[in-house]
Parts: sequence; C-alpha cells; structure tokens
Amino acid sequence: MKQNDQLLGFLFLFLLGLTWGSSYILIKKGLEAFSPLQVAMLRFGISGVAFLPLAFRYIFKLSASEKWKLVLVGLLGSGLPAILFAFAQTRISSSMAGILSSFTPLATYFFGLLIFGLLFNKRKFLGVLMGLIGAVLMIAFSSAGSDNGDWFFGFLVIAATICYALNSNIIKFYFQNYSPFLIATVSFSLTGVPVFFMLFLTDFITVLSEHPQAWSSLGYLALLSIFGTVIASVIFFRLVQMTDAVFASSVSYLVPLFALFWGVLDGELLHWYHFAGMLLILGGIYFSRKKVG
Repeated sequence: MKQNDQLLGFLFLFLLGLTWGSSYILIKKGLEAFSPLQVAMLRFGISGVAFLPLAFRYIFKLSASEKWKLVLVGLLGSGLPAILFAFAQTRISSSMAGILSSFTPLATYFFGLLIFGLLFNKRKFLGVLMGLIGAVLMIAFSSAGSDNGDWFFGFLVIAATICYALNSNIIKFYFQNYSPFLIATVSFSLTGVPVFFMLFLTDFITVLSEHPQAWSSLGYLALLSIFGTVIASVIFFRLVQMTDAVFASSVSYLVPLFALFWGVLDGELLHWYHFAGMLLILGGIYFSRKKVG
C-alpha cells in the first residue's frame, strides 16, 4: 500500500471513531421519546428511504445472489445492531455501550480465522490484544465501567459487535472490488425501506403528535441515520477494502476515547488510566496494521 493510502486509512479510522463515538448519545436522545424498537426502525428506515433513489442506479445491475448478500450486509451491519443497541441503552449508559463495542476487532479477527480462512498473523493478534487490554483498563478503572446497568443488556452490545464482525468479513470476502457507495446504498435500501413502512404499524404517529420531545428526538435520529449509519458505512466499506477487516474494525477501540472526550466536555475528569488505556488502544490500532512489504 502506498504511503498516502496508509495515511488516508488512518484518517478514515479517526473520522469513523468520531462519528460512531457520537452515535450513542444520539441514540440516548432518541429514546427520550420513542421506544427502543422505534429508535432502531427509525435509524434503519430513514437510511433506506433516503438512499433509495441512489440505489436504483445499481440495484438492477446486480444478480439475485449479490442482492441477498447485500441484504445480509444491511442486517448485520446496521439492522440487528440498531435493535440491540437501542434495547441495551435502556439499561446501560451511552459511554458504557461505547466501551463494550471495543470487543468488535477481537470478534472480527476470530471469525476471520474460523470462517473466512484468514491466516494467523502474530503481529495482528498482538495488536488486537493490546487494544483490548487498553479498553479493559478503562472499563476496570473508569466510573463509566461501573455503571449501574444490567449486565444482560451489556451482552446485547457484545451480540451487536459479533454482527459487526461477521459483516466486516463478508464485505472483505465477497465485495472487495465493489463500489463502497453501491454496497451502502443497495444494502440499506433493500433492508431499510420495508422496516420504515413497518414503523407505521406501531404507535409512531401518536408519539410524534403527542410527545413533547418527539420532533427533537426524530431530528437526532435523522442525523444518526444519515451521517452515523449510511455515510459512515460508505467510509467504513472503503476502509475495509483499503486495509483489512481487522484493522477497519479497530475503529471500535476509538469509540470509548471519543465517549470520554464527550464526558470531559460535560465536566468529567480524565485520570491516569484514561491516558494509559488511550495509549494502548492507539498502539494496538497501529500494531494490528499488517506490515507493508
């Protein structure tokens, strides 16, 4: 890989960390008016409807097999995680959800080994472990790690990271040479549009007309859908193609860092273990990047 492409890869990683690190607070705002299921359906449905006109450019050129694989990409990369995160954040904090999402790179690596024929790489394995240790350090010492949430709901986040891990490997294995824009628009449209219309089978209209915070919550979820779901996914798919699934998934190690920075802006203090964890996480991201020959 060229040096410029490598720098671009790290820039994409930073932008994704910033975007997805902010998504949990947007989910929290959405839950102020809507149920967890409605939050998930809005996040997923708005994405599908918004990008449906663009998807028509590609959808009729794809085979049935390709379409079904893209449905799987949409469900694993956004649909199921949206439901899992929305329900999880009814009992755990947004920062805790962000911290637990750092399980994604480890899950991505092991699913790559077990299912997708990824060869064992000592450097990559050590980098994954280094980043995981950094995240665990922050969980162990940070007040966010001792959140008064039900651990069952924490495991819902872990289930979401497994969805992300499978999705990253599917993209790398089946869609390496496809346009990231094609992957995002078609996968979200095929799966998100039906979900959007299912939303009206719930009491969504009643909530929208009667709840005092409904429109502000809807605005937050619209931001999450357009920027945090589709546009970020286009960048993520391109990052997977430029690098590999494990390196791209290490964006999950950046999410707790941005969650902590949001906390600082809200008046929280940084301690030594935050800086130690931060250094381990950033070192792990760099180390997990395979050597360029």
